[in-house]
Amino acid sequence: MTLGLIGKKLGMSRIYNKRGSIVPVTVVQVGPCRVLQVKRASTDGYSALQIGFGSRPERKVNKPMAGHFKKAGADPARVVREFRIDDVNGYDVGKSIDVGIFKVGEKVDVTGISKGRGFAGTIKRHKTSRGPETHGSHYHRRPGSMGGSSDPSRVWKGKKLPGRMGGKRSTVQNLLVVQIDTARNLILVRGAVPGHNDGYVMVAKSKKGRSKAV
Repeated sequence: MTLGLIGKKLGMSRIYNKRGSIVPVTVVQVGPCRVLQVKRASTDGYSALQIGFGSRPERKVNKPMAGHFKKAGADPARVVREFRIDDVNGYDVGKSIDVGIFKVGEKVDVTGISKGRGFAGTIKRHKTSRGPETHGSHYHRRPGSMGGSSDPSRVWKGKKLPGRMGGKRSTVQNLLVVQIDTARNLILVRGAVPGHNDGYVMVAKSKKGRSKAV
């Protein structure tokens, strides 16, 4: 249970580290996020912070959410999420949390909606091997054996088959924080994160802690 923030993926870039090597990074605008609700174990059954990110026109907010935002003293937010944490003391409704909670050298987990690839075969979707390319072969990009005939007389559960690829919740863990720009609420993490540019993501502190090398 770690604290995190909501952000927006701006795109990928690259920087040079102290050794002169290129480091691929993803630029994420994280926060500022407004605390909309503080949930406690005594009243709600669990401890969590509900935060909001971005702005939404009031005319596009339904009455229940409009009352919720008004109660918190905050403007309507584009994205509302919860982060379960063990200790919610020190966080008040209406308080703003920014990128300052992160530090260079620590690791974070980034959650977002992966890019939708549409209907895809097993080679693209599951990285399976293809068959021979010769003319005599009748097996090129097929999914492979469906299992036994009379026994078990069914396809085993979990068989890798063609289907919809992407467009689902995905988390990349233990990404290293390379740089932080507090003036613009930007965080640079090493590697790629799920989703397309301008997509919303959740960035939370990883349980792995800090790393020695950047």
